[in-house]
Amino acid sequence: MKMSRRAKRMERQHKRGRRLPSFNLVALMDIFTILVFFLLVNSSDVEVLPNTKSLKLPESVANKKPEETLVVMVNNKDILVGGKKIASVQAVMASPALVIQPLKAELDYQSKRSRVTTPEGTKAKREITIMGDRNIPFELLKKVMVTCARANYTKISLAVLKKTLK
Repeated sequence: MKMSRRAKRMERQHKRGRRLPSFNLVALMDIFTILVFFLLVNSSDVEVLPNTKSLKLPESVANKKPEETLVVMVNNKDILVGGKKIASVQAVMASPALVIQPLKAELDYQSKRSRVTTPEGTKAKREITIMGDRNIPFELLKKVMVTCARANYTKISLAVLKKTLK
């Protein structure tokens, strides 16, 4: 049987509707490119300090963000620099000296490894961050700070947790 023109036209119309829709990949790639750049730019705002479960940092309402520096961790048992045990707290507290010699030797070694100079050629200020447990005695914190100062670390910061205001 012969098909009419109308039947042929209707058949062509139905065949056109069966095609799968195509995706516009150019627009999709643009969105992902913008998303990647957004994530790259905003991911560098956070400084992550080493975290150990043996430390409970004190809280503060300070707004200044920490800078990337050498970190000295002091918990109830050990003094650590870069995750390496330097001295035990018990031995440091038993010693009458203000300077902790093993810590000073490690800080001197670390400062020689990272010779930081300004563009003018002068020595830059060395910075160090002390992560001390909130329950350590003040005498221990004082010895650590004096040792850092004697090792020519001129800017000493104390790591704290940011306290949320209610």
